[in-house]
Amino acid sequence: MAHSQVAEEAEIFGYVQSLSNWGRWGQDDELGTINHIGQEQRKQAATLVRDGVAVSCARPITTGTAPDVVSPALHYMVGSGEVYAGQESQPGQSQGSSDFIGMAFHGTSITHLDSLCHMFWNGQMYNGRSSALVTTQQGATANSIEVVQDGVVGRGVLLDAARHRGVNWMGPGEAIMPDELEAIGFGQGTKMQQGDILLVRTGDYRRRMEEGPRPPADGRPGLHASCMPWLQDRKVAVLGGDTVSDVAPSGYPNLRLPIHQIAIPHMGLWLLDNCDLEELSAACAERERWEFLFTIAPLRIQYGTGSPVNPIAMF
Repeated sequence: MAHSQVAEEAEIFGYVQSLSNWGRWGQDDELGTINHIGQEQRKQAATLVRDGVAVSCARPITTGTAPDVVSPALHYMVGSGEVYAGQESQPGQSQGSSDFIGMAFHGTSITHLDSLCHMFWNGQMYNGRSSALVTTQQGATANSIEVVQDGVVGRGVLLDAARHRGVNWMGPGEAIMPDELEAIGFGQGTKMQQGDILLVRTGDYRRRMEEGPRPPADGRPGLHASCMPWLQDRKVAVLGGDTVSDVAPSGYPNLRLPIHQIAIPHMGLWLLDNCDLEELSAACAERERWEFLFTIAPLRIQYGTGSPVNPIAMF
């Protein structure tokens, strides 16, 4: 990493103004960078389906506790099949099972999409709306996950940083700089296009599966804050990764999660956190093709600040 690349904290704070997309798509806009995906982008992305192979990029949702699971998901049975085992169905009787699931999906363990009300800056969220519009009683009355009820469908691009570095996974605090993103794309023969859903693999989820979970305080690999202008210039619609995208520690004393803190409320950039990109990495390497049709289908949660998702790549 060239030291000259590392921006001073004051420059990162300057992104609040220089990268702001407030008003870019109108004062009423709640879609932010997803505006970069139009019908033409979706039609072009559909042409990338050649093999008919689908790959999930979601981690399993489990109820177990772990050092990196702040609030485990709740899953209990409303009705099970044990009572019916060995019984013949009687006339008019139905046999079945059902369950309940609940979760606090923001964090470092569940694959989820952040909506543009998830982060505030000086009491405001994307497009200058007051943070007071996210209420205790109702939830997000503006910039909620509902605005992407039709899903996010477009061209997915994997930039495989761990593979580029020739390692199984990157270590805590190892940052990806904008010139490395460019180099990864060049090495893969991948050129970014407007409206791309960009996935960056650090290999951190593979490390978790092989070595076990560790506390978030230990740090994680991810993108350096100085990548934000690169993302803006290339009109990236969604940024996803196998961490929460932000490298930790960030390197800045007053910005713990600069991409979350600046890109969501000011750029209107949607973040897809905690993906499992291992099968996707293998599928891309096998085909020597790092572009694919990508679909994110959030739950239509009224007043939701985001949603757990199962993103699907199609080759």
